[in-house]
Amino acid sequence: MEAIILAAGYSSRANAFKLTLPLGQMTVLEQTISKFEGICSRVIVVAGFQSEIIQEEIAKISCKNAYSFQINFVYNEDFDQGMFRSIQKGCNEVNAPTFFITPGDCPLVKKETVQLIAENKGNVVIPSFNYKGGHPIKLSSEVKQKILETNPESNLREVLGGFEKKYMNVDDPGVLMDVDTLEDFQKAINYYQA
Repeated sequence: MEAIILAAGYSSRANAFKLTLPLGQMTVLEQTISKFEGICSRVIVVAGFQSEIIQEEIAKISCKNAYSFQINFVYNEDFDQGMFRSIQKGCNEVNAPTFFITPGDCPLVKKETVQLIAENKGNVVIPSFNYKGGHPIKLSSEVKQKILETNPESNLREVLGGFEKKYMNVDDPGVLMDVDTLEDFQKAINYYQA
């Protein structure tokens, strides 16, 4: 199993490069990456805006030798044309029959949740908390094929509309928490410390 982490956006609402903000002993990005330890053989990080910062961060994370998976850095030169291009770029790299996809700013998901999603069968498995869908989602190679064949102007929602979705209720508010603004970041710190 592999994972695609989307890290190509502008961080425009956070007024800071949010993926490298510290959360506990790690950065936001490493917290997100760390959840796939023992579950994935490879994590593919798709960067775009300020990709050299992401590349440095990945080098630092890789130096720790704390993870059993390989971390691959992929640059999406069309990052300014929307997230779907980054998803396609990531899918191009995936070799595993199933894979996760998550934004890089979802650092608060519990590792147990990722494990539960991994064990669930289906083309599209989505964790949900209080009946709201969250991240990471797990997709099959069938969905990957469809993503790669779809017009880059499209979006993931449209592609997933053609598949049966399996929602999995989890007791983990982390699946809904992303760090879009500095206020979100403050909430994330409070949640993490609690």
